[in-house]
Amino acid sequence: MRNNNNIAILTIFYFMIVGIVGSYGQTADKKTETFKVFGNCTMCKATIENTLKKKDGITKKEWNTETKMLTVTYVPSKISLKEIKQKIADVGYDTVEIHAKDEAYNTLHSCCKYDRAKK
Repeated sequence: MRNNNNIAILTIFYFMIVGIVGSYGQTADKKTETFKVFGNCTMCKATIENTLKKKDGITKKEWNTETKMLTVTYVPSKISLKEIKQKIADVGYDTVEIHAKDEAYNTLHSCCKYDRAKK
């Protein structure tokens, strides 16, 4: 009986160590960046944030309607910062580096149309 208890304790200990090491590995390869995304309102916030999907390697995203800053946490082995900015541009929102095509911008709701910088 004592042997079974020792095996059970060792098994639990083993899985705890594996869990801790595994969760460390998952966070160690993430990167967080903050950059400007032009937009106006809570509808913009929903569109910008919903464009960035977990399946694409995005683990956290938060666009601030007042500062126009997006903070995004992502897995660089799955998606690059440039690809993230392109996804945002594809739905009509400019970043400093990547501008949305006019066709995408023109599909935005009227309240979402921000003043665009000259290209």
